[in-house]
Amino acid sequence: MSNTITFQGKEISVNKVHTLILGSGAAGLNAAVQLDAKGIKDILIVTEGLQMGTSINTGSDKQTYYKLGLYGAEPDSPKELADSFFGGGSMHGELALAEAAISTRAFLNLVNLGVKFPQDEFGQFVGYKTDHDPRQRATSFGPYTSREMCRVLIDEIKRRDIPCAENRVAVQLLTDGEGANKRVIGIIAVNLDKDIDESFEVYSAENVVFATGGPGGIYKTSVYPNVHTGAIGLALQAGAMAQSLPESQYGTASIKFRWNVSGTYMQVLPRMISTDADGISNEEEFLRPYFKTEGEMNTAVFLKGYQWPFDPRKVVGGSSIVDILVYIETAIKGRRVFMDFRRNSSDLDFAELGAEAYEYLENSNALFGTPIDRLQKMNPDAIILYSDHGIDVVNEPLEIAVCAQHNNGGLAGNVWWESINVKHLFPIGEVNGTHGVYRPGGSALNSGQVAGFRVADYIAARYSNYTFDDAKFAKIAAKGMECLSDWIEKSQSSSISWNDVRDEFQLRMTKYGSHIRSAELLPSAVAEANKQYSDLIANGSKFTSTEELAEGLRNVQLCFAHKVYLESIKYQVDCGVGSRGSALVMDKDGEKAHELLDDSWCFASEDSSYQDKVLETVVACDGTVTNEWAQRRVVPETNAWFENAWADYRAGKIYDNK
Repeated sequence: MSNTITFQGKEISVNKVHTLILGSGAAGLNAAVQLDAKGIKDILIVTEGLQMGTSINTGSDKQTYYKLGLYGAEPDSPKELADSFFGGGSMHGELALAEAAISTRAFLNLVNLGVKFPQDEFGQFVGYKTDHDPRQRATSFGPYTSREMCRVLIDEIKRRDIPCAENRVAVQLLTDGEGANKRVIGIIAVNLDKDIDESFEVYSAENVVFATGGPGGIYKTSVYPNVHTGAIGLALQAGAMAQSLPESQYGTASIKFRWNVSGTYMQVLPRMISTDADGISNEEEFLRPYFKTEGEMNTAVFLKGYQWPFDPRKVVGGSSIVDILVYIETAIKGRRVFMDFRRNSSDLDFAELGAEAYEYLENSNALFGTPIDRLQKMNPDAIILYSDHGIDVVNEPLEIAVCAQHNNGGLAGNVWWESINVKHLFPIGEVNGTHGVYRPGGSALNSGQVAGFRVADYIAARYSNYTFDDAKFAKIAAKGMECLSDWIEKSQSSSISWNDVRDEFQLRMTKYGSHIRSAELLPSAVAEANKQYSDLIANGSKFTSTEELAEGLRNVQLCFAHKVYLESIKYQVDCGVGSRGSALVMDKDGEKAHELLDDSWCFASEDSSYQDKVLETVVACDGTVTNEWAQRRVVPETNAWFENAWADYRAGKIYDNK
């Protein structure tokens, strides 16, 4: 249903919908499909584009989908899978159990829609071990697993005639009420297909499924695809609680085309070189001085294939020293780092490799030739992938850096994925912070699919009616438009471009809020972040087109998000949590990362007691950020008597559990 509201003498379109899905990644698409299957027909996907976002534009050497084990005689159960999720630390147990319990349902739904996960001749779904995985639960469609998931889900929403409004950029979440009665009621978006004066659209919604992905836009050095920025800042501005914001993953990735250089890319032992800023002069194999032998160096490079995310536990004598040395070359020395597949490292001798590396290459029949020869033998599709993006790794080196890749934290949701403190708002996918410090590789894809089922089940059971008054909505929407109009008016006299604004906070976040963190430097970073946000609100940024208007308003929520992230990171560091997950906290009294590095590369050990706590973050109306530790809840013990459980299910009592 569509109508209008009057604002400053103009009629602005209002689209009323029962459930609005904001974002069209794999999580959002599945939520739309499952809502429709549950009988919620008045739904709308609002998105920048079905071909935008992380899910359909990213992957890895063998992009993993992690699920309950479905092969052979190896035992598994929802409880055991939940224990694996929970074992990563700082994750609530009931969320772990829900992700485990719906895992098979979500996975087989993708199979039924057409994702060709590998099976044996008996129909069993074969698996392999991934990181932080005690079983062989992982599976893969190849480097583009999430893209194929999106493709089959897009086909399904089209088959179901689920409407989709593309080329929209959400710029504000609309809410009503306070405290326990606060709820979301819709959004304001910019339509990129319209002229500036006609570009704003208002959407009234009984429920908003918030599927906007990770915070890719707050980092300068990032493996998030260029077309993805994220929108968690909209929910943080609206006061939605977040959890585990400091817990992100970082690792080496190519930067011309953003892609994780994990798996075979490292296992073929590329020659690691750095150059001056011109990419040519003063080339050197910069890793070599930090290893006793050539074999030790190449073994560390090989292990980066298995151990791709940066991990403080693997710095001293482990493969993560590679990430630190790449960071020193790029971020500190201002040089450029490349993986060179054309030549072996100096004095390569396969016999000097560690046992694991040697046996892997031997079993792969790859103890020969140059890195590109080995890559052609072991994974020719890895070469084609870069070729498809205009990069010839056969004849040119591949530039890399240590990049932000995934946020394990995000918005806080309950066991039905509804926001803890904003009713009718359902954050799903990466923007929902279900994961803790560590997680099995590929579990994020499982989590996003599980969320679609949970959200659809709950909305159909408890939020199927229309409950919000149209007249009241119009007043709130008009007030929201006034705030945007005020910012636009200030922007008329601004001389700063949206690009400059974004460069500033992205550089700050990469320098102070990624994998290297410092208690001494974070206070000034937080102060600078708060000042930039205040200046952006006070002065706006110039624009001459609808696209620039949208980017300017996008900066408002991204800048807000980056300051909240930095404040939560500072709080965690000040609490003495130490180095964990994918972040190294510098401490002059701590352990030195390597004997050849100076004392500034000493880092704090982890205080493991915080594994049993979850950091909760919420922003008050005045912008004050509050961080508090909550005791994590354990995995529930379930031993239901069938007749009683059946009765509770029929009566709908299962939806009382939040």
